[in-house]
Amino acid sequence: MTRAVAPQHMVTRFAPSPTGRLHVGHGWSALMAMDLARVAGGTMRLRIEDIDGTRSRPEHVAAIIEDLRWLGVAWDGEIIFQSQRTGTYAAALDRLRAMGLLYPCFCTRADIQASVTAPHGPEGPVYPGTCRGLNAAERARRIADGEAHAWRIDMGRAVAMAEAEAGVEAGPLRWRAFDDAGDAMMTADPLAHGDVVLARKDAPASYHLSCTLDDAAMGVTHVLRGTDLRSVTDIHRLLQALLDLPSPAYRHHPLLVDAQGRRLAKRSGAIAIAALRAQGMDPHALAMDLRAGRFPVGIRCGSA
Repeated sequence: MTRAVAPQHMVTRFAPSPTGRLHVGHGWSALMAMDLARVAGGTMRLRIEDIDGTRSRPEHVAAIIEDLRWLGVAWDGEIIFQSQRTGTYAAALDRLRAMGLLYPCFCTRADIQASVTAPHGPEGPVYPGTCRGLNAAERARRIADGEAHAWRIDMGRAVAMAEAEAGVEAGPLRWRAFDDAGDAMMTADPLAHGDVVLARKDAPASYHLSCTLDDAAMGVTHVLRGTDLRSVTDIHRLLQALLDLPSPAYRHHPLLVDAQGRRLAKRSGAIAIAALRAQGMDPHALAMDLRAGRFPVGIRCGSA
């Protein structure tokens, strides 16, 4: 007798950073994540990515919650704060170090900028591996001297290890993309990104590490985020393989842009949800417009 396989319970999430007020693009993405879960009878979680100690502010956390509730975005369960999960990130970094996959990087921004002639990857210049060549004694001396450093992953070694663990027959790492037309398997190319940072000088973990670990811990099955993050899915898929984590399906939606074609961003003064509320806009009407692809004047959907 064949045992029926229970359908997967869908879990989505919205994960803003408390570095400013949410803009219309954030609201659009949050509504999509909530609606995706609700239609499937699933769960939508909220995560606050607040480990950037130089930019994250408690008042922005309160504002995010206020804006989402005003727009009608509801989440399930408790809010997850990355600032409360630093021990998890440290444990993962220790594990990767023990695997021989991390090395300290002492380069400054100026040092890296000086290497702009290096090959370019999906996110810009690829780090040339300057500190990868330091010997163990030199690394230990500089750390003992208190020199600030980040931790980078040796991408070549990491990919080789992940592929060896998977077996030759498994081929390169792949991740699942989904949209209204169905699912498709995408081939990951983490090598194109070079030796990315997994722990910054000023933060306990990079976006790549914290996001990957948090999605797994929260049981996220479907990640919906902007096309600006599509390429880094390669890195996240590699970390999932190295740390024995499940790999969710991913959907990367187009970004909203202003009249000049610039992507909406907090730092560029994009229309904040709070500003629309102050103008007396009806939140239900705004939510319905966003769902229908109708945006406030001066905002449009960019290319996929």
